[in-house]
Amino acid sequence: MGSVTLYHNPACSKSRDTLALIRAAGIEPVVIDYLQNPLSRHDLEALRIALDLPVVCLLRTGDTRYAEMGLDSPDCSDERRMQTLVAEPSLFNRPVAVSARGARICRPPETVLEILPD
Repeated sequence: MGSVTLYHNPACSKSRDTLALIRAAGIEPVVIDYLQNPLSRHDLEALRIALDLPVVCLLRTGDTRYAEMGLDSPDCSDERRMQTLVAEPSLFNRPVAVSARGARICRPPETVLEILPD
């Protein structure tokens, strides 16, 4: 059975639901609580590349702090967004699952099914 890594926030219902779907498939994932073990700039960039998404997609754009910090500004650089994400891990758009079949932001949680090993 292939390995799955889940970047997880146990307080988030979507994250808990994603974890439950992975386990229901008979897989015990590597669970990374990114609030307890914040991701480095390098880790975030690797995830961004694996997801094949722009930096802004790694952020919880609906969080009020996103706008308060000016991260919604057209002048805000990707570098500033990444620096903010390193400093404020609670702004990470979770959950994110990674397997040999790809990486997905699991919103909705069923998105994880696309990358679970056969």
